[in-house]
Amino acid sequence: MNALEKITEGMLKENKPELNVGDTVKVYCRIKEGEKERTQIFEGIIIAKKHGGVAETFTVRKTAYGVGVERVFPVNSPFVEKVEVVRSGRVRRAKLFYLRDRVGKAAKVKEKIK
Repeated sequence: MNALEKITEGMLKENKPELNVGDTVKVYCRIKEGEKERTQIFEGIIIAKKHGGVAETFTVRKTAYGVGVERVFPVNSPFVEKVEVVRSGRVRRAKLFYLRDRVGKAAKVKEKIK
């Protein structure tokens, strides 16, 4: 095993959540404001997943006060405390960028029946 593989092994999280595109998730993100630290929850639909390994990221979209907000979260970031799957979505695409153009009920994703 070379040095690069050892470095990447140490950076990966052990308990990575099972995330899929179309899932509605709550991301518990640690925010530092001056001396204080707090946890902020960002809830929305996963519209994209990118890369793999250490650089793996997922994009979450929500609508706040009629304005679409998207945030990209690294899976292995120490600032992402936990990711909670609220509901699983049934989609047929790898990227859900078409949700950006939709408003209201048209921007919903069907729930996956298990």
